[in-house]
Amino acid sequence: MKLILASNSPRRREILKGAGFDFEIIVSDYEEKDVALSPIETAINNALGKAQATFDSLCDKDTVVLGADTVVYFNDCILGKPKNCEHATKMLKSLSNNTHKVVTGYVIITQNGTVSGFSESEVTFNTLSDKDIDEYVKSGKPLDKAGAYGIQDGYNLVKTFKGSLNNVIGLPIEQIAPILKEKMKTDK
Repeated sequence: MKLILASNSPRRREILKGAGFDFEIIVSDYEEKDVALSPIETAINNALGKAQATFDSLCDKDTVVLGADTVVYFNDCILGKPKNCEHATKMLKSLSNNTHKVVTGYVIITQNGTVSGFSESEVTFNTLSDKDIDEYVKSGKPLDKAGAYGIQDGYNLVKTFKGSLNNVIGLPIEQIAPILKEKMKTDK
C-alpha cells in the first residue's frame, strides 16, 4: 500500500524518512484556518483538511494519506507562521524567557476510515537578547515555521522542553509510526 504525505514541510519529510517509511508527497490546496477553536482542535482540523483534500484528489484510493499541522500557542494565542521579519521578531520577543506549548495534530486516511490524534509538548525559551533575535531572523529560518522558530535550527533558543522533540519539530512519529504500519498492513 502506498503512503502519501500531504505536506510540503521538509521537517516532516525528514522525520518520516528517518523512521524508514517510503512515501510520496502530494500537497493539497487546503488553506489552513485559525478559527475560534482550541489549539488542539485547530491542529487536528487543519491536518484533516490537508489529508482529506489530498485523499479526495487521488484516483487510486488504495493509499494511506498522512496530514499534519503544528501550532504553537502562548498566552491563549495561536502563533502561526510569521508574515514577515518584523512579525517573527515580535513572536520571538514574546516567547523569550517564557514557556509555551506546541501541538501537532495528525490525520491518517484510508478508504476504510480515518484516524486522528495529537501530541502536545511544552517548550521553555532562554532569555533572548535583541541581537540573538535579530541574528536568527536575518537567517530566514523562522519565516516558514509556526511560532517563528525551529528547535532544530542550531540557535540557542530553547532552554528545556517536555514531551516529544519530534512533535516540536512537526511530526510526532512515535505516535504515528505504529498507526501507519498497521494501516499499511491491514487496509489492503
